[in-house]
Amino acid sequence: MEIRKTRLEEIDSVMEVYAHARKFMAEHNNPNQWKNNKPTREQIEEDILAGKHYVCMEENEIAAVFYFAHETDPTYAEIYDGKWLNDEDYSVVHRIASSGIVKGAGSFCMNWASSQSRNLKIDTHADNYVMQNMLKKCGFTPCGTIYLEDGEPRIGFQKIC
Repeated sequence: MEIRKTRLEEIDSVMEVYAHARKFMAEHNNPNQWKNNKPTREQIEEDILAGKHYVCMEENEIAAVFYFAHETDPTYAEIYDGKWLNDEDYSVVHRIASSGIVKGAGSFCMNWASSQSRNLKIDTHADNYVMQNMLKKCGFTPCGTIYLEDGEPRIGFQKIC
């Protein structure tokens, strides 16, 4: 597999991956994480134009998609019922989704992100056991609860690489 920045002309294929992920989550007792067709096409287009959206390619097919950036996430400023592993600068991964064409694509993406940063943070819905298990398998530690801008709670994970 190979990771590279997403091209704007791939947005239709990327949105199909997110649709597949929403269906997969709903079938695995997590129907609420990306309700209302989130992430939106506009959000993904902004991510691509900012150079922060990536695809994981298996031959000529998209195996997974995700957002990655060296930046501070304002929703990570406060964490409840726990604490972050450190207060150093970090990178974030958001909106990671697999197309389902190859097993292990999500782990491959998280391992790539870990190789790009010494300190990595991500969050996921409490009902997303598939993601939680994958993150733990990739060496991430659950640190507590963060709240998104809309007030939705998420489990914050961190890995010191």
